[in-house]
Amino acid sequence: MKLTIYSDGGARGNPGLSAFAIVICQGKDVIYEYSEFLGIRTNNYAEYRGLIAGIAKAIDLGADEVEFVMDSELVIKQMRGEYKVKSPHLIDLYHDAKSLAANIPKIKYTHVKRADRMISRADALLNERMDEYQ
Repeated sequence: MKLTIYSDGGARGNPGLSAFAIVICQGKDVIYEYSEFLGIRTNNYAEYRGLIAGIAKAIDLGADEVEFVMDSELVIKQMRGEYKVKSPHLIDLYHDAKSLAANIPKIKYTHVKRADRMISRADALLNERMDEYQ
């Protein structure tokens, strides 16, 4: 099964109220949406938590090919090995993401601007979740 997973994380303040959301598509169809409030965290923490949730769901769905699409250049480049993970609060999240991702045979990480329609949908979902707690 081939999937495209759009994930986004955000924080109001940095750190501040935070959440992530994922939107999973198979072809042109949205097959799953999820968002979660994380409490007081940083934006990058929320971005990684979104990625990890997406990877875990892809595994649950039995995906063998996944493209992860995010507007976080930092997370995408760290997952591709282009940037080192220097922040102590991200190292464990990075290792968790890499370990989970090893269970997916074919994986791709793509950076896009927030204007992407599905990233905008994920952004709206996470903001709805944060609004519930503000």
